[in-house]
Amino acid sequence: MKPGPKARAFLRVTPSPPPEWLLPRQHGAVLLVAAQPGSRHTELVGLHDGALRIRVAAPAIEGRANDALRSWLAQRLGCSRSSVHMLRGDKSRRKQVMVDLPAAEVRARIEELLAQAQSAPR
Repeated sequence: MKPGPKARAFLRVTPSPPPEWLLPRQHGAVLLVAAQPGSRHTELVGLHDGALRIRVAAPAIEGRANDALRSWLAQRLGCSRSSVHMLRGDKSRRKQVMVDLPAAEVRARIEELLAQAQSAPR
């Protein structure tokens, strides 16, 4: 016996919508980042106004903070540094960073980092 239309609708699994800080693209994902240069350590500290708040242990001089941010993201996401591109915000604290990985993979890895950041004592 086949399930009726209500049962089929119930059985369909709808994926949860992406978080504000993640914009899925056809060939990767865009991360919305609120960078804080000149910190002691590079770390994800949480969310700020719909973006990932990342403290960067490099000054905002001659692109050093952007380079440090790209390197840190590549290391945490398990990809090469050349797979992380600055789309917007080279000279701003608010940035859009393109990552050449599937959005689901990026989301899973960043959510792990967010969970660690939220459980860490401040």
